[in-house]
Amino acid sequence: MSEPIPDEGDVVTYEVRGRTAIVTLNRPDYRNAQNSVMTYALDAAFERAVEDPEVGVIVLAGNGKHFSAGHDIGTPGRDHHIHYPNKAALWWDHVDRVGGDQRFARELEVYLGMCRRWREIPKPTIAMVQGACIAGGLMLAWVCDLIIASDDAFFSDPVVRMGIPGVEYFAHPWVMGPRAAKEFLFTGDRFGAAQAKEWGMVNRVVPRAELEAETLALAEKIGTMPQFGLALTKKAVNQAEDQMGMRTGMDSVFGLHHFAHAHNAEVGADSLGGMNAKSMKAQAASTGENGAK
Repeated sequence: MSEPIPDEGDVVTYEVRGRTAIVTLNRPDYRNAQNSVMTYALDAAFERAVEDPEVGVIVLAGNGKHFSAGHDIGTPGRDHHIHYPNKAALWWDHVDRVGGDQRFARELEVYLGMCRRWREIPKPTIAMVQGACIAGGLMLAWVCDLIIASDDAFFSDPVVRMGIPGVEYFAHPWVMGPRAAKEFLFTGDRFGAAQAKEWGMVNRVVPRAELEAETLALAEKIGTMPQFGLALTKKAVNQAEDQMGMRTGMDSVFGLHHFAHAHNAEVGADSLGGMNAKSMKAQAASTGENGAK
């Protein structure tokens, strides 16, 4: 078992402005890296917004300079071996399991399962992205219906450096197209907001100083539409996306993802190919990732 997780206060905050609920990732000292404490705080905030009939739209934001640097693989609050209440997948708890069983159970619930659960939120969701949106941060943005990015935002999924074919919620071919997805993954490079918009991954790019105002104005406009009509429209588009193979594609890649974890654990020191937050950052710097692109 790991050490107890330090109490960091509210790792997710919640407020309502008019008909918009603003759900904010709140671990700015760690670039809003996502641990399970944050995952379940996010889920609780989303539930709260869904159940409030006065909330029409949900905005997902990140406190501080960055939206999210991804999954927590190195802070004091990292929590691979704590119990959580399974809500996204009807599967056994991972805590008393070992090897691939443990990894599969945890990631099926905390990553793939929760992202799918949030994608199905019946109210429109908008990701408000600034700074880093990396790996697990992509998953949080991609489950949202719209993405508004500041001009200083950058995106990457560098986990191929670990020998793993992308993050657990493998939406890449659907959110940016197959060829862009291959470049994105093959290089591990950081791409800026302008490139992300060209690929169709974000809806709008705005100056950093205007990000909040632009996002909230769009949320307010959408929030005037009939709530049930919005819910059905969202379901219609999601169903069309799934008919294009998104859900079954993710299932197949989730298997490849865990095969890669198992391979790493069998031939090396751990399931991450010996990589950690520090070594990933150093490797990114050494390869000159094009964050300004």
